[in-house]
Amino acid sequence: MKRFLANLPIFALAACNGSPLPTTDDVSASRGMALFAQDCSSCHGADATGGIGPDLTGLSAQTGGVFPAQQVMAQIDGLERHGDADAVMPEFGADDMGATVIVEHEGLGTPVPADLLALTTYLESVQR
Repeated sequence: MKRFLANLPIFALAACNGSPLPTTDDVSASRGMALFAQDCSSCHGADATGGIGPDLTGLSAQTGGVFPAQQVMAQIDGLERHGDADAVMPEFGADDMGATVIVEHEGLGTPVPADLLALTTYLESVQR
């Protein structure tokens, strides 16, 4: 299994609203684990194996062994649920998810919030 962060060329780091530039530590799995413990574990369990929310350790297994990074980021961000009163999972993208990291995706530089990238990197690291 390829690691998502290791395979994303990070072209530039952009500061938003005067905040400091994110570092490699800001988008690491260990940072993502801390964010997960803070914001996600109450529903998805301390080890991401589920609870109120689904088990997140089998996402790669469900997609033929390939970690679905783009789908994971979209789910965490919540853009598809924007304004949906019936949505169970919070729309984390509506809050500040840190300074933006510019990564290459399909030949284009795409801005990704550092916390979103860290959470995605952590979730990839717990796949079984």
